[in-house]
Amino acid sequence: MPDAEEPQPPPPPPPEPDLATKSSSTGLPPNLAAALACIPLIGGIVFYIVEKHDSFVRFYAMQSIVFGGAWFLFSIVWKVILAILVPIPVVGWVLAIPLWIAWAVIHIAFLVIMIIAIVKAFSGVRWDIPYVGPMARKQVESTPG
Repeated sequence: MPDAEEPQPPPPPPPEPDLATKSSSTGLPPNLAAALACIPLIGGIVFYIVEKHDSFVRFYAMQSIVFGGAWFLFSIVWKVILAILVPIPVVGWVLAIPLWIAWAVIHIAFLVIMIIAIVKAFSGVRWDIPYVGPMARKQVESTPG
């Protein structure tokens, strides 16, 4: 009776490339490129134009463009509102302090979200900023790289 060969276990899957060692088309590691792309608007535009292949970096770049645009638009609208309300004799002075406090809180929230995005990108985690992330993901997936 011939010896039956024991079944060999399947070979292990090839290791996924580490984000720290893989290089994007910018020459930077993808996690560093994505973290730099998180700088609102400017970083996003630069890395979205330069990076052609790495979807991780392109996602963070597009998310930065949308997030930075929202931040910029909010700042403009807020300044227009203040320019209209503050000159009004009684209402302007009564509303000035709460409006400035609200402005500071909202800008701190924007800053915290930006810092979280930078840390997540540098860690190699794809993190969607609420409302902004799905828009950025949809845009990146529909645009040929």
